[in-house]
Amino acid sequence: MDQSNEQQAQVLSAEVGDEQAGMRLDQAVAQLFSDYSRSRLTAWIKDGRVSVEGQQRRPRDKVWAGERLILRAEPEPQVACVPQDIPLDIRYEDDYVLVINKPAGLVVHPAAGNPDGTLQNALLHHEPGLINLPRAGIVHRLDKDTTGLMVVAKSELAHKNLVAALQARDVHREYRALVVGELVAGGTVDEPIGRHPTVRTRMAVHPTGKPAVTHYRVEERYRGHTLLAVRLETGRTHQIRVHMAYIRHPVFGDPVYGNRLRLPGGAAQELINVMRGFKRQALHAFRLGFVHPVTEEDMLFEAEIPDDMTELLELLAEDADAHAYY
Repeated sequence: MDQSNEQQAQVLSAEVGDEQAGMRLDQAVAQLFSDYSRSRLTAWIKDGRVSVEGQQRRPRDKVWAGERLILRAEPEPQVACVPQDIPLDIRYEDDYVLVINKPAGLVVHPAAGNPDGTLQNALLHHEPGLINLPRAGIVHRLDKDTTGLMVVAKSELAHKNLVAALQARDVHREYRALVVGELVAGGTVDEPIGRHPTVRTRMAVHPTGKPAVTHYRVEERYRGHTLLAVRLETGRTHQIRVHMAYIRHPVFGDPVYGNRLRLPGGAAQELINVMRGFKRQALHAFRLGFVHPVTEEDMLFEAEIPDDMTELLELLAEDADAHAYY
């Protein structure tokens, strides 16, 4: 898919492939322009913002392989972001970068459902000058209930170089993920990820998605669960959660991609209570490494696994020992 910027709209183009041949136009654009919601795309078709081979068509009209679609996408409405005094767990700071350890429950930046109370609001309070940078210097994100390390740019040069490093896959990101099921060895998931074709709030492995590569290795084994060290090559939305679910080992506690709770047989009541009370994905951004965007020093940080996840892992280890599990 090719793209260019206009002053008022972004012009995107894509070719209908064999996968979309014979589909309704609204179905095809939902796959080819998966960054946008189906309802938004349908509205744009009706407004004449989508053309097929230079002609306007209705949402129900069929498209065929080889046809060129042009979308003039309206810019997303910007959500105002104001400084808010929200505590930050800062692990490193200099004139150019800021490394923070994000807690569970903190949304990274404002959106329609979360207009404030976000990391971006907190950063603007901590460093008002960040108002001059896109999204207050945030160059990558973690899901609301994923914990761990993030790097934030504090200058234009740092922002430019960090974005380039992320695009070049030169930022090392390693996670700890408790997954359902017992894995005997590590591996790699190399499957494209895009917007789910019918459930627009979810992502999915899909042939028209963007490339996504996730490496994992076994750290600890428990009864019915495994602690993994997961390393990302790419940074797609929900990447670890989608890839783990794809190989049928979803992240424990994942409310979107997980399965119903599976308790180890004969587990102690304390473990049962903690497992039932764990209402988020057990996923933590444990290690972050990058070359400093200005000084070019090698930077490496680790953040301890948060208390709620540590308690869960300790009880799972006790359960494994109690049942002579090896």
